[in-house]
Amino acid sequence: MTPIRAETTPVEPVSVADLRLYLRLDPEDGGVEDGLLANLVSAARASLEIEARRVLVPGRYRILLAEWPLEGWLPLPLSPLVGLVRAGLTAADGTVTDLPGGMVSIGPDLIEAPGLQIAGDLPDLGGRRILIEVTAGYGGDGPAIPEDLRVAVLRLAAAGYEHRGDEAGMTQGDLPRLAAPRRRLRL
Repeated sequence: MTPIRAETTPVEPVSVADLRLYLRLDPEDGGVEDGLLANLVSAARASLEIEARRVLVPGRYRILLAEWPLEGWLPLPLSPLVGLVRAGLTAADGTVTDLPGGMVSIGPDLIEAPGLQIAGDLPDLGGRRILIEVTAGYGGDGPAIPEDLRVAVLRLAAAGYEHRGDEAGMTQGDLPRLAAPRRRLRL
């Protein structure tokens, strides 16, 4: 089961203006390098998301399952989990039949052990698949991004700016250390 990003809010946890200020760039340069800075912020955020196993921008994710999860629990690799948007059964022709309210609900720990609780009389799938849509990520309707993760994005983007064109920049070397305090552990 791999969640697919269905929709995202294009709001990075660090703005180009914040990065310009952090780098002490001349505010009178007319924004010549703003495109590069925006790309560096996106790359830094994406790298940190992978390393910390956390979603740093809000988004909607779609999950398709071929069978009901064992023991009524579906762990999700999306932290922080914000909300359940939709749960239903989808037929081969794409039509979706919504599941009754309360059958699928969000588990108690949205950040360290995000998952969905599935309870009640589970209908026979009969060739259909289970469709679940959730929202996850810091910002938007979710919790504010922790300051240490926001600063990590700034530092990684700044390192990318300072070492652009270098073969071996410090960007990847610093990544595990910067993500370590917030990294979700796997069992």
